Amino acid sequence: MRRLALILVLPLALAACGTGNDKQAAGTVIGGVAGGLLGATIGKGSGKLAAVAVGAAIGALAGNQIGASLDERDRERARVNTQYALEHSPTGQGNTWRNPETGNYGTTTPTRTYSRDSGQPCREYQTTVTVAGREQQAYGTACRDADGSWRIVS
Repeated sequence: MRRLALILVLPLALAACGTGNDKQAAGTVIGGVAGGLLGATIGKGSGKLAAVAVGAAIGALAGNQIGASLDERDRERARVNTQYALEHSPTGQGNTWRNPETGNYGTTTPTRTYSRDSGQPCREYQTTVTVAGREQQAYGTACRDADGSWRIVS
């Protein structure tokens, strides 16, 4: 029983070493405990302890990754930031958003401004988003709709 308790505490120790992202830490703990409990129901005899350990480790890793992803507030901040940057930022100058709750942040930088043959204004842009310390980049083009909003076209 002591070994079982020790293994189920492993996710708490992993979460304590985390990056400060509460959702990521919670995901690590919840995933680890759930994985450990699942391992306890699957494992039999002398293999039960190993099943608990493997379940806890796999659950902690999966929960950590899920907790690290962008949440709805991150996506909304990124969307608003992109609209703002396309509307107000000069070419080459980025606009940054940050979510203090998750630690995620990003920058949208317009890279080229032009008009289509129809006169519709368009802007190419680069977006950089950092989630759990991992930077990801994307490029796109947005054109202004009749209602004044910027719509991503590619």
